[in-house]
Amino acid sequence: MIEARQRTSYLVSRETAAMNEEQVARATVESLLENGNDAIFGALFWCAVAGAPGVILFRLANTLDAMWGYRNARFESFGKIAARLDDLLNFIPARLTALSYALLGRTRAALACWRRQAPAWSSPNAGPVMAAGAGSLGLQLGGAAIYESVTEARPPLGEGAPPHGADIPRALALISRSLWLWLLLIALGEACVHAF
Repeated sequence: MIEARQRTSYLVSRETAAMNEEQVARATVESLLENGNDAIFGALFWCAVAGAPGVILFRLANTLDAMWGYRNARFESFGKIAARLDDLLNFIPARLTALSYALLGRTRAALACWRRQAPAWSSPNAGPVMAAGAGSLGLQLGGAAIYESVTEARPPLGEGAPPHGADIPRALALISRSLWLWLLLIALGEACVHAF
């Protein structure tokens, strides 16, 4: 369990030292679902739309938001700009990612969770992605998490059982299926463009 907590700390900004198995699994699944959008699908979207410059701009905005987007006195100005740019560039990809997660899992539950729960989440883009992903997997995510020694009560995401270690490969499989769907759709789009 000590190693699991340590490895989870590489993925998330919340404190992991006292986490139990469910909390480790929850943090990991949430991170996987959100980063599926941030690291894979958002980049693919901007590559399809604007090529390499689009990917670079998207990843730069996302990285700056991760570094400076958290509100503190030192990075207040940088953080606001980085966060707004990331929100703007992520708006469409996040919803396409949420739709992909919904289509490739428990579709009805995923769409219902997205509609009901995403507006309560603090991030306009992470909310749809994680709510749809949690609903698709039949898991209950969200809830309390500790950041800088302060417990933050976060809204619930998804429905069903709390996550366990065995749900981490399920989350990875959902992302993998979504990736294959995106690659297929991009290939079909390219074929259509070249056909005309």
